[in-house]
Amino acid sequence: MTTRAFQKVYTKIDNITKATITLRASGVGNDELATVGGRLAQVVKIMGENVTLQVFSGTEGLATDSEVVFHGEPPKLRVSDALAGRFFNAYGQPLEGGELTEGEAREIGGPTVNPFRRIQPSELIATGIAGIDLNNTIVSGQKIPFFADPDQPYNAVMANVALRAKADKIILGGMGLTNDDFLYFKHVFENAGALDRIVSFVNTTDNPPVERLLVPDMALTAAEYFAVDKGEKVLVLLTDMTLYADALAIVSNRMDQIPSKDSMPGSLYSDLAKIYEKAVQLPNGGSITIIAVTTLSGGDITHAIPDNTGYITEGQLFLRNDSDTGKVIVDPFRSLSRLKQLVIGKKTREDHPQVMNACVRLYADAANAKTKLENGFDLSDYDERSLSFAKDYSEKLLAIDVNIDIDQMLDTAWQLFAKYFSKEEVAIKQALIDKYWKA
Repeated sequence: MTTRAFQKVYTKIDNITKATITLRASGVGNDELATVGGRLAQVVKIMGENVTLQVFSGTEGLATDSEVVFHGEPPKLRVSDALAGRFFNAYGQPLEGGELTEGEAREIGGPTVNPFRRIQPSELIATGIAGIDLNNTIVSGQKIPFFADPDQPYNAVMANVALRAKADKIILGGMGLTNDDFLYFKHVFENAGALDRIVSFVNTTDNPPVERLLVPDMALTAAEYFAVDKGEKVLVLLTDMTLYADALAIVSNRMDQIPSKDSMPGSLYSDLAKIYEKAVQLPNGGSITIIAVTTLSGGDITHAIPDNTGYITEGQLFLRNDSDTGKVIVDPFRSLSRLKQLVIGKKTREDHPQVMNACVRLYADAANAKTKLENGFDLSDYDERSLSFAKDYSEKLLAIDVNIDIDQMLDTAWQLFAKYFSKEEVAIKQALIDKYWKA
């Protein structure tokens, strides 16, 4: 070992795997950054003096006498208001050149906010998407994923949420984005003139997969600066958490750890919780709300990634293609926001809870009618009307391309009730019928 300008330098590597190296070193910290043969690496395991480092770009071509230089600190992000409007890579360096941001350097991946400093969420996060705002209202400080098949336009939905959401800052964490997706986000944000409130951390398919592991921590460190220090409402969009988990699996498998379900590491629950539990509502008015995409393999919601996610988050939003309208909708049966009762009818119009329940009940009646039809049974007049309602409901309220405010959503629902049903069939309180029925 030699010392160079306060950095420890080693030239004897004991073991090299596809993604990691192991050597004997002292005075090294967990998560500390290092350079191995000129490649960036991070400490992932310490057992006595045996230190294992994850080499981000892979170990191919490294020799046992490659120079290992420890930086003496974990990854950091410089935080300031100058982050807004810019795109960064997984290391917090500006993409496409440009000046490094000034500001205080903060360690990424720190602990979550002390529960004592949290308050119960009570602010509505409106997205303009009725399948969310009407049926599965999101609350500030909530953590909720989109479950979607890989062929769903989930990145387009995320971009729309970013533009429509009533938040002070939007932080995008893109993991494994194709270049087309990256350029799509960039153009959408630039064309909408919204860059001044959006900060993006991006890992594309051209970058090493293990770099994805830094992206959520970078995004959340920026989010904590704006929420905790500045008291702002921050919406964090993470896409795609399945690719993040795949990167975890790559590292753990290359470290010869025994895999758990679906070849995922046994630490998957903790790794995901460490990210999602950063969602918080603070007494100073600041908040971090996390909406993440979890793509499903073959629609398998029991796979380890969505399965673990469901235990951590407060519900989920389920995207699917609607065969009746040909549109992508937020499925009212498989979607759930566990915190919506904190705001519906309180921060929204008084009729919201009953209208929401009536819509879903009538949509369920239509699903039963469709089953009867498929099994060759005759349909009643009510069945026919419920099927027509379901098609209109999908097109005008559930489709992800609908962009209206919550009062308009409620008014649209009342119009559909009056078009297809009697007041008795809708079964809403008489006082609300008298006030809102669109005859």
